[in-house]
Amino acid sequence: MTATIFQILGGLALFLLAMEMMTNGLKSAAGHQLRHMLGHWTRTPLRGFGAGVLITGIVQSSSAVTVATIGFVNAGLLSLGHSLGVVFGANVGTTMTGWLVSLVGFGFKIEAFAMPLLAVGVAMKLLSRGQRNQSLGEALAGFALFFLGLSVLKDSLGQLTVGLDSSDFLGQGLVLPLFVLFGFLATVLTQSSSAALAIILSAAASNLLSLQDAAGAVIGANLGTTSTAAIAVLKATANARRLALGHVIFNLVTGAIAILILPLMLWLVASVTNWLDLDTNAAMSLALFHTLFNLLGAAIMLPLLRPFANILARMFRSKEEDNAEPRYLDDTLINTPELAVGAVDQEMKRLFGLTRGLLRVCLDREELMPEQIRARSEAALSLNSAITEYISRLRAEKMLPATVDTLTLSIRTCRYLAEATGLAPALLKFRKAGKLAQLASLKTEMDAYTDLLRDLVASEARLPETFGETEKVYHILKSRMLSMIVTRELPALVGERTLDDLSSVRRLCDQWSKSLDWRSSSELLNGDIQAEGSTNRT
Repeated sequence: MTATIFQILGGLALFLLAMEMMTNGLKSAAGHQLRHMLGHWTRTPLRGFGAGVLITGIVQSSSAVTVATIGFVNAGLLSLGHSLGVVFGANVGTTMTGWLVSLVGFGFKIEAFAMPLLAVGVAMKLLSRGQRNQSLGEALAGFALFFLGLSVLKDSLGQLTVGLDSSDFLGQGLVLPLFVLFGFLATVLTQSSSAALAIILSAAASNLLSLQDAAGAVIGANLGTTSTAAIAVLKATANARRLALGHVIFNLVTGAIAILILPLMLWLVASVTNWLDLDTNAAMSLALFHTLFNLLGAAIMLPLLRPFANILARMFRSKEEDNAEPRYLDDTLINTPELAVGAVDQEMKRLFGLTRGLLRVCLDREELMPEQIRARSEAALSLNSAITEYISRLRAEKMLPATVDTLTLSIRTCRYLAEATGLAPALLKFRKAGKLAQLASLKTEMDAYTDLLRDLVASEARLPETFGETEKVYHILKSRMLSMIVTRELPALVGERTLDDLSSVRRLCDQWSKSLDWRSSSELLNGDIQAEGSTNRT
C-alpha cells in the first residue's frame, strides 16, 4: 500500500512537471504571437471568449491565460467586459486537458509513443541552436512526460483498487459536496486543474470513483482554478480585482448549475456518447461532462456580460476612480445651457484640483515611478473627457454669445490640462536625471528650475514673472547640456534623453500656465471679469 501511494505521488509530480514544461515551452515558442492574440483578438466580448478558448487550448493552462489577462487589465490594455469574455473562454479551453487524457491516455499503450516522443523532444532541446526550436523541444518533452505521468497514475490507482470494493473503500453515505471539496482542494494544492482532472479521471477509469462522484470532483476542480486568480490580484488594481471576482462568480454559477442538474447532465452525456457512437469509458464521459457544463455556463453568462460588468464596476472602487466620475454634470440641464454652465464650473474646479495634485506629487515625492501615477493621470483625463463631451452636447442654438465664449474658454482649458497631465511623467524623468553623476555640475540650475515649477503649480493665477524665470533657466540648462555633449562631459545618449525630458517639462509648464487664465463662467457672465473667449491661444 505504501509503495502504491508513493507511486501515485510520483506520477502526480511527473504530471505537474510535464504541465509546466508544456506550458512554458509553448508560451516561449509562440512568443509575441500569443500576446498579439490576447491583445488584439479581444475587441468584443465574443471575440475575447474565442481567444480565451483558443489560447488556453494551445498553452494547456487556464491559470496562465487568466493571470496574463489580469496583467493586461492591470496595464489598462483590456476593458473589464472584454477581459471577462477571455476568462469565460479560458474555462472552456481548459476542458481540452480532459479530452487529451480520455482520448489518448486510456486508448492504448502510452509508452509505445511517449518514449520516442520524449527522446525527440530532449534532442531538440539540447541540440537546437534557435530559441524557438529549443522551446518546442521542451514542449514536446513535456507532452511525452504528460502521458508517462498519466500512465503511472492510472497503473498505481488501478493497483490500489485490486481486491477492494470502491464503496467499502470510500465508505458509505459520502455526499456529493465532499467530492466537490476533494476536487477543489486537489486543484488548490497542486495549483493545476489539469493535474486534479488527471487524478479524478484516472480514479474513475480505475473504478475507484463512480461516475456521479467523479463528476462532483470535476466541478470542484473547476472551482479550484479561481484560487490562482485570487492570489494574482492581491496587490493589483481595482479593475483586476473585479476581473478575479468575475472569474470566481462565473465558476460558482457554472458549478452550482451543474450540481443542481447533475442527473440531467449525466443523462445528456450518456445520450450524446450513444448518439455519436463513441467508444465510451468513464474518462471520456467526464471529459464530455466537463465541456458541457462549462459551455452551459458560458451560454448563460455571455448574454449577461454587459450588465454583469457594470455591477462589478461598482465594486472595489479606488479613490482615483471616484474622483474621475463627474459629480455635477446633469443631463437634464443640456437643454438649458445657461444653467449647465454652473455644473461645468464645479467640475472644472475639481479638474484643476486633480491636475494640480498630480503635478505636486511628481514634483515632491521621492523615488516615484511613472506607473505609480497612472491611476491619478487616468482619473484626471477621464474627468477632462467627461467635461468636454458634456459641453459638446449642450444645445448650441439656445446659447447666448457670452455663454458660447465662456464654454469655449473651458474647453480650451481642458485641452491645456489634458496635455499637462500627459506630460507629467516627464517631471519624474527630469528629477531622476538631476541625480545622475554626469549632471552634478547642473544641480543648482536644475533645483532652481524645479522650485520655480513648484511655485507655478501652487499658484491659483497666472504668474508672468515666474514663468519668465523658468524660460531663462530652461535656456541656460539647454545651452549647458549641449556644451557638455560637445566636450564629452556628458554622454550623447544621456544628454539627448535629458534634453527631451527638459523640453517636455517646458511644454508642460507652458500648458499649465495658459490654463490658469480660466475663470468660472458664472463670474464672466456676471460681468465681474471681461471674457476673453475670442482670443486665440496655442
